[in-house]
Amino acid sequence: MVDLTDLLTDLADESAQLDAMVAALPAADWARQTPAPGWSIGHQIAHLAWTDHVALLAATDHEAFYATVTAAPDVNRMVDAGAEEFLAPPAELLARWRTGRTALVDALAATPAGAKLPWYGTRMSATSMATARMMETWAHGADVADTLGVVRPASDRLRHVAHLGVRTLGHGFAAHGREVPTAPVRVELAGPGGDTWTWGPADAANRLSGPALDFCLLVTQRRHRADLALLATGPVADEWLDVAQAFAGPPGDGRRPAGGSGVRA
Repeated sequence: MVDLTDLLTDLADESAQLDAMVAALPAADWARQTPAPGWSIGHQIAHLAWTDHVALLAATDHEAFYATVTAAPDVNRMVDAGAEEFLAPPAELLARWRTGRTALVDALAATPAGAKLPWYGTRMSATSMATARMMETWAHGADVADTLGVVRPASDRLRHVAHLGVRTLGHGFAAHGREVPTAPVRVELAGPGGDTWTWGPADAANRLSGPALDFCLLVTQRRHRADLALLATGPVADEWLDVAQAFAGPPGDGRRPAGGSGVRA
């Protein structure tokens, strides 16, 4: 079990790392296009600010959260619409994101144990919500880093992203209209500190191994499988590399080999 306090600390640290990348950028750089088609650096931060905002509503005001769902003219465009709604001049956007993410961490820390928060098509615990925010912050941070040519050091915070990636195996298949497999998959990932992270039965016929960073880039659809050092053994593990998707919603466009078109999550 993941300790919620530790998880929220990691989420705050991940957000701070991305904050440090963008805080001193000239205003013109906020308009630079990222690998996600049509999204600038500003859109990436605005998306995180918007999602933190609706997650805060889910944690503190269920009626207000459901109102955002029913008010959406096109559920399939909520992600784009939310980013556009929160897009603002850099100083204003940065302040909004900082305020919102801090409030969300505080709200999740105060959520009673066992409580389930409403979300799009599901309900989740505070721990699951924090893990999802961690995944999104890291993934959109990857888009910003790629745009700026920054190489981010991998940290053990990736374990949260990897865990969500493993837990969403079935979702990836279902989102792509494929039958959800019943055969288990053994996952063995090399963590940034040299230790090995494992999931699934040790004797599973289907196996996936490689660097934890590569797996996280795969499940957030920030890299194509051809550009990653992941080894799949067995038909389920191999097909998983084509449909892996740690984020909710319809399947993303993914990335072409060696850095093609992007995805919004």
